[in-house]
Amino acid sequence: MDLVRHLGYFLVVAEERHFGNAAARLGMAQPPLSQRIKRLEEELGVRLFERSSRRVALTEAGRLLVPEAREIVARAERIRDLMADMARGAAAVVRAGVPADLGAPVLAALIAGFRDRRPDVRLSLTEMGTAAQVAALLEGRLDVGLLRHPVAGHGLACGPVLVRYPGVLLAEDDELTAWAAVHLGDLAGRDLVMFPRDAEPGLYDDTLAACRRGGFVPAEVIHTDRAEFALGLVLSGTAVAFGVPAEVPGVVWRPLAGKPLAWRCSPAWRGEPGPCVRDFTDVAVQVLKDDAGMVDEAMPPAPRVAPRPATGFLA
Repeated sequence: MDLVRHLGYFLVVAEERHFGNAAARLGMAQPPLSQRIKRLEEELGVRLFERSSRRVALTEAGRLLVPEAREIVARAERIRDLMADMARGAAAVVRAGVPADLGAPVLAALIAGFRDRRPDVRLSLTEMGTAAQVAALLEGRLDVGLLRHPVAGHGLACGPVLVRYPGVLLAEDDELTAWAAVHLGDLAGRDLVMFPRDAEPGLYDDTLAACRRGGFVPAEVIHTDRAEFALGLVLSGTAVAFGVPAEVPGVVWRPLAGKPLAWRCSPAWRGEPGPCVRDFTDVAVQVLKDDAGMVDEAMPPAPRVAPRPATGFLA
């Protein structure tokens, strides 16, 4: 016997005090309802209703059972709702990886944009580098990621590739700030602050290769994933860093002549993207254009007319 269901029938009869009305409310015929109540009484070993031709009344046992039955039925319904929410939630969560240096304004815009597009879907973000994102995507721990190129991710599909052309961050008293643009060769002999290679191996190798081609072999490469540390070294005049303008007093940004560095990024996923992944991709591409200053790879970069606030030296 389905005890919870039978208790539900019991509660309807107890509220209606009439088998015909209760049967109509339940959308069933009266004889099957009477049989179910009789079976419940046999299961519990008590009479729950006093029946007569004119009325149906609760017995003492029936009155005692009403609050207990309500609690049991309510708990059963709550369990069903919880399990349904979990089932819906498994399909209504987008697990996305984002770079550690995305920057607070860009991150906030990404979350707000996806919420506007998909208010019924929860966006679960994890901060991780490209190498970790590739592993997580291939293992099914992420649904979508924002990867830096070049990337070795066989089995992954990529969305639109966006590009940014970073400049160099210098101390304000550096002699190179007198120039409108800086050649890579002008940086020869200086220390360079960069992100750790294990986070972005492809971009790391490409950046140093471009430096060598441009005549810049750093005296030392200092690794950090903390923007404050990198900017502190730049501010002290002991190193330079590549990135976008940073609103930090004492730090000056200059473009690199000829745009020798091109930092590329794109959304990526494994298999066929679902609607939520496609929506995240659309939102991410637009946010990276609007709030991170990136452009489509096929398009020439627009001239920069003013420094864009940024929190990360790679942001």
